[in-house]
Amino acid sequence: MAVERGRPTLIRSVQRALRLIEVVGESEGRATAKEIARVTGLPLATAYHLLRTCTYEGWLQRLDDGTYVLGHRLDTVHRRGRDAAGIAVARPALEWLRDAAGGPVYLARCVDGEIVVVEIVDSPRTPRIDLCVGVHDAAHATALGKCILGQFTTAERDDYLYRHPMHDLTRHTVVDRRRLTLPAPDQVAVDEEEYALGIHCLAAPVVEPGHLAAVGVVVPPATRARS
Repeated sequence: MAVERGRPTLIRSVQRALRLIEVVGESEGRATAKEIARVTGLPLATAYHLLRTCTYEGWLQRLDDGTYVLGHRLDTVHRRGRDAAGIAVARPALEWLRDAAGGPVYLARCVDGEIVVVEIVDSPRTPRIDLCVGVHDAAHATALGKCILGQFTTAERDDYLYRHPMHDLTRHTVVDRRRLTLPAPDQVAVDEEEYALGIHCLAAPVVEPGHLAAVGVVVPPATRARS
């Protein structure tokens, strides 16, 4: 942070914009421009200028009656912040799994209808594998993807596979919907070289209220030989 004569350099316009958002949130979620200007002590013209900017950027939303409410960008920030906090709490357990299983660990979630990897826990001894095809386009061929597909309703699964055709990635990849075997919502999914030759993975569902998620681990050859 820049410092001038022992005091931080602050940007007044940013402070004012944040204060406007704060006032809307404190006013039972809705306020007029005049109310916001009065509470913040800003000239009405200045308040209007900042409100237009905040509305354009999605931090606020102007309703048909002229009042302002909190915008969708705040929901996005809140959700991502909550997700990041959850991952930080889970990371020690993911690191333990990496060390115990001897392979990199992947955490995936269904986000806005797409299956995405949200965290990878690896190390120099357990390097991550290259994701040559994103999980969202290879759910049918990965343990993570199959684990989450198994948690979908039939309609959700049909819609997902319609939007993401089952491409042939290796000679072991199942591309026929009638032959695709998915685990029950509480069972482990397996990938036996379906995503990439020489790669074997296991994935288990993660019980997380309001989310569909799975944790997967690449299983080293020595571990497979013992199992």
